[in-house]
Amino acid sequence: MTQTSNESTACCSDIENLFPTGFFKALGDPNRVALMARLAICCDSKTVSELSDCCPTDLSVVSRHLGTLREAGIVESEKRGREVFYRLRYDQLAKSLRQMADAIEECCAGPGQWRSAAETIGGSE
Repeated sequence: MTQTSNESTACCSDIENLFPTGFFKALGDPNRVALMARLAICCDSKTVSELSDCCPTDLSVVSRHLGTLREAGIVESEKRGREVFYRLRYDQLAKSLRQMADAIEECCAGPGQWRSAAETIGGSE
């Protein structure tokens, strides 16, 4: 049984709520992606100065990038004395990405078709 246009639209009507623009804006800058990757590799909280060597920018710019990631819910911060430590929110990031992938699979590709497309792109497994 195939879906009509109205059924497909009704099925996918809530998908926009899973794709917050702030999340993608935060990941739209190579320096912020580098900071996120650095935090993922470190598996620990780091200060702005500890993270700054991954970006060819000033500490103040690195701090602003981390603020953008924090506002998007990708990292969290904790002030300890005079320093602020940042850590990746692994659980929330994984949950958000998983929800997005599930919504795309359910809405756009349907069961089974997603795997076929992934296998085509990534080669046989």
